Amino acid sequence: MPTHRKERVSERLHEEISALLQMRIRDPRLTNVTVTGVTVSPDLKAATVFVSSLGDRESCDTALEALQHAERFIRRELAQRLAMRHTPKLHFVLDNSWERSARIAKLLEQLPSAASSDGAADLDRDEHRQKG
Repeated sequence: MPTHRKERVSERLHEEISALLQMRIRDPRLTNVTVTGVTVSPDLKAATVFVSSLGDRESCDTALEALQHAERFIRRELAQRLAMRHTPKLHFVLDNSWERSARIAKLLEQLPSAASSDGAADLDRDEHRQKG
């Protein structure tokens, strides 16, 4: 099966699940939940839905429980909205990529700036020599 089909299905699932969370699902535990990505299995029968949630770890876990509880409703809505032979089984996973990127950014900020300032000083000297 071509990969562009998987990509299209992933994008469509992302759009539809996001819309359902905003418009149809009224669970207060899901007010700050955002769908960050969807990956689909090669046979299109399973999908991993990556979500992020504002708040502490406990509220994120509560949001995941609420999503698992709403999975049957979401699948039923997807079946009505999508023209697919099989509606994928949904597996919700907390997306911690923003935490990892923040940690990497913090580590990069902590790197000594001496190396970059030495390089800038060398460029200044070279420019000065060329002018003089």
